[in-house]
Amino acid sequence: MQPKISVIIPTRDRPLLVTRAVKSVLQQTLKETEVIIVIDGKDDATCVELAKIDDSRLHTLQLPVSKGGAGARNAGVAQSRGEWIAFLDDDDEWLPQKLELQLEAAMSSQYSCPIISCCLISRTPKGEFKYPRRFPQPAEPLSEYLLARNSFSFGEGLIQTSTIFTKKELLQKVPFQEGLAKHQDWDWILRANTIEDVGIEFVPESLAIWYRWEKRQTTSSTSDWQNSLTWIRENRHLVTPRAYSAFVMVQVGSQAAYQRQWEEFLPLLWESIKNGKPKAIDFLLYLGMWLIPRDARRSLRGLLGKNTQSLSSA
Repeated sequence: MQPKISVIIPTRDRPLLVTRAVKSVLQQTLKETEVIIVIDGKDDATCVELAKIDDSRLHTLQLPVSKGGAGARNAGVAQSRGEWIAFLDDDDEWLPQKLELQLEAAMSSQYSCPIISCCLISRTPKGEFKYPRRFPQPAEPLSEYLLARNSFSFGEGLIQTSTIFTKKELLQKVPFQEGLAKHQDWDWILRANTIEDVGIEFVPESLAIWYRWEKRQTTSSTSDWQNSLTWIRENRHLVTPRAYSAFVMVQVGSQAAYQRQWEEFLPLLWESIKNGKPKAIDFLLYLGMWLIPRDARRSLRGLLGKNTQSLSSA
């Protein structure tokens, strides 16, 4: 069977988590799929666990050496046979209609190479939340939608890797940038959005589950703030001045504050003012990142956010 959609799941050393992710793909209402598990380096435990799944749609690609998340996704795309590609992180999962509804949206899109995202359920120790809380305004720059906030709550604008659905053609033209410790999804989306007849569209239903357990260590959560600052400086041409300021203040600033780099408070503030156009909300968020401990901020977000209905009855 020629698959319509190829699902790419990069993984390493998380056999039980990736098994849960794979099962959520195999249980999709749309069956014309293939699932490519890209094992990013030596990982015998994951190979053993995946061998227990008896489904002809499942294919395993083991890389001889680790290439990181971006490299693993690119390797999966190179091996794929579907016209459409969907990505799923190994610690997330999908709800059953995810691919069906995204394919319907893609087929009716105004763009020849659409990037279809969707809402998701974020599961955290503080509760469950539906993101994004809004979709982009008609004239809103994509970089500001992704990187800037207009409120104190997290998740106002969001496109997460496990919600990305697009054409293989686009991913061959604009592959993921290898070597990035984090911001791989933002980096790809911003670059892909510069291509002619590419546009972002959303399915309003919550179709993915994003697990955000605070104690789970990942490359993204542990990388140094200098990595983020280097990334935004190198990609300044892809973002508006407002987005640049917001990213430096909120993304870079929060990491530097968490690492207690107080000597960077004024330099990062000057960076955002000199090279961007911050708004009042950016200054308030920046101060909050430095003055309010991370755990206290997360508890406050839990109080401000709106818990979604429990998925156990879905």
